[in-house]
Amino acid sequence: MVKTMTEIFVGSDNIVSPIGFSTAENFSQLKNCFTGVKLNDDKKMSDHPFQAALFVDENFYINKSATSYTKFEKLLVTSIAGALAGSHISPSDKRTVLIISSTKGNVSLLETEAPSEALTKRISLNTSAQLVAGHFQFVNKPVIVSNACISGMLAILTGMRLIQSGQFDHAVVAGADVISKFVLSGFQSFQAVSQLPCKPFDAARDGINLGEAAGTVILTSNKAFSMGIKASGGSVSNDANHISGPSRTGEELYIAIRKALQAAAVSAGDIGFISAHGTATIYNDEMEAKAIGLAGMQEIPVNSLKGYYGHTLGAAGIIESIISIQSLKEELLIPTVGFENIGVSQPVNVCSTLKTIAVQHFLKTASGFGGCNAALVFSKQ
Repeated sequence: MVKTMTEIFVGSDNIVSPIGFSTAENFSQLKNCFTGVKLNDDKKMSDHPFQAALFVDENFYINKSATSYTKFEKLLVTSIAGALAGSHISPSDKRTVLIISSTKGNVSLLETEAPSEALTKRISLNTSAQLVAGHFQFVNKPVIVSNACISGMLAILTGMRLIQSGQFDHAVVAGADVISKFVLSGFQSFQAVSQLPCKPFDAARDGINLGEAAGTVILTSNKAFSMGIKASGGSVSNDANHISGPSRTGEELYIAIRKALQAAAVSAGDIGFISAHGTATIYNDEMEAKAIGLAGMQEIPVNSLKGYYGHTLGAAGIIESIISIQSLKEELLIPTVGFENIGVSQPVNVCSTLKTIAVQHFLKTASGFGGCNAALVFSKQ
């Protein structure tokens, strides 16, 4: 007898970003092409003004009594609380797991605190995960995913697999990152940061903008808890090309795309749109365009959300998946802000205006340092 794979449904979601504190508010802002990326002049972070999507304060956080939480942890708590409020999932259920995604966590504490054993423990992602889990009284030990810029997508895929393995029925998947001098200077050292608003896939693109945000998506095997969308399939790959430079052929991201389509039991022609990583760096966008071409998806509409949020690192895959889920539900494809003229060698159908769509499936892609790649397929039920 052939065992059928457990279906994974999206039960709830939430985004906390500089342009909104809920998924609905964020999507409304994006429909109006409102971007959180702006010029910042903060000498504590950079000697020169820089483009980024940053919070102006911490008003997103309601519980002012928990002063021991860092900004990173406050973002996670706020986003998870918003997602749980819109679901029927209980953290105290032993069949529920918390998965936290981040690339930098509390690394900014290195800038303000003296080196000590206590600081080493405090900046550990495990410490933050335990604090957040304790806040909501999750009974299971939290899972941490930190794998460069695919962290958010890998966290979603980890949640899917933990449910399909039979270990859990529900997964609360949350990702967050904050921008600090440590983070910004790292990307500046690669000469990867644009001094202008970023331009994904454009001929004039010259680098990323950074951003800070948090996103949470709740996955469940219980169809009664579904909001009408399934996480249908996913895959990861690694191109083993370079510590920071992506593959020059796109073949490895294509492998992840192909396997994600197979897992979702759909073909390339079934995909209605692609939510690309679209960082606006020379090599990433070129590689993604080649992978899309290898997959035979040149005509499928593609968008990048980096011009609205900047690159939110460990939150990016989750936030961009949530926005694309909303696009699937509202049948509206968000345009790629900053894009004007195609600047990649392979043809891609970059969406540059708000577009009405009526489709059943979308593909989400991401790539990151170390050659990691990820692809996920989401579908209407």
